[in-house]
Amino acid sequence: MATSQFTLPTFNSSVLQSLPVRERPLGRLYNVGAQSLGTAELLAVIIGGPRQIEAAQRVVQTHHDLVNVLTEEFESVPGIGKARAARLVAAIELGRRLATQATEEQSQIRSPADAAYIFKSWIGSEERENFAILFLNTRNRVIDREILYQGSLNASLVRTAEVFRGAIRRNCNAIMVAHNHPSGNPMPSPEDQALTRKLVEAGKLIEIDVLDHLIVTSSRYISLRERHSHLFTDF
Repeated sequence: MATSQFTLPTFNSSVLQSLPVRERPLGRLYNVGAQSLGTAELLAVIIGGPRQIEAAQRVVQTHHDLVNVLTEEFESVPGIGKARAARLVAAIELGRRLATQATEEQSQIRSPADAAYIFKSWIGSEERENFAILFLNTRNRVIDREILYQGSLNASLVRTAEVFRGAIRRNCNAIMVAHNHPSGNPMPSPEDQALTRKLVEAGKLIEIDVLDHLIVTSSRYISLRERHSHLFTDF
C-alpha cells in the first residue's frame, strides 16, 4: 500500500487545522475516493480528532505490518487512546476478513484439503489452541467463519449449542470445524473423536451437516472424516 506524502510541520497547531477542508483526509476521501488516499490518510480518517494526521503518521512510521499490530500498541501512540485503537483494530480486521473472504468464495470446498488450506493459514500457526468454524451454503461455499474458543482447549468444554448457534443464525447448510495443535502434531485424540461424533449427531438432528473436523498445524493437517469415516456415517 502506498503511504501518504504528508510531512509534519514544526509549528504548534495541528496539521489538520492548517489544511483547507478539501485537502483534509475526510475531504479527500469524499472528493477523490478512498482508493486514491495513502495509508496514513486512510488511518487519519479512522482515527479522527484534531491530531489525526500526526497520529496516523506515527502509526505508519512505527508499524510497517499493520495487520499484526495489537490494540495496546496502537494505544501507546500519542493521540490514539483506547477508543481509537479499537476502531483501528476493527477496521484492519474487517479488511483482512473481506480480502480472505473474497479468496475463499472464489472456490467451493470440495475436499478436506480445500478446508485445510483455509484453516492452516488462519489458525495453524497460533501459539494457543483455537476452535474455529467455517459456515457453508448449499454449494459448499464459505459464507462466514468464526473462532469460537481460544486458549487451552479441552474437547469436553466445547458446547454443541454454541457450535451450532452461529450456523443457525447464518442460516447455513453445513459447517466444517477445526482446531490447531500448537505442538505441531496433528494426531487426533480419543476426545477429539468423541467431540466429532457428538457434533455430527447433533447436526443431523437440526439438519446442518458437519462435513469434517480437521486438526491443523502450520504445515500439516488431519481430516477426521478421512481417518475415522465411521464417525460421520455409522448411526
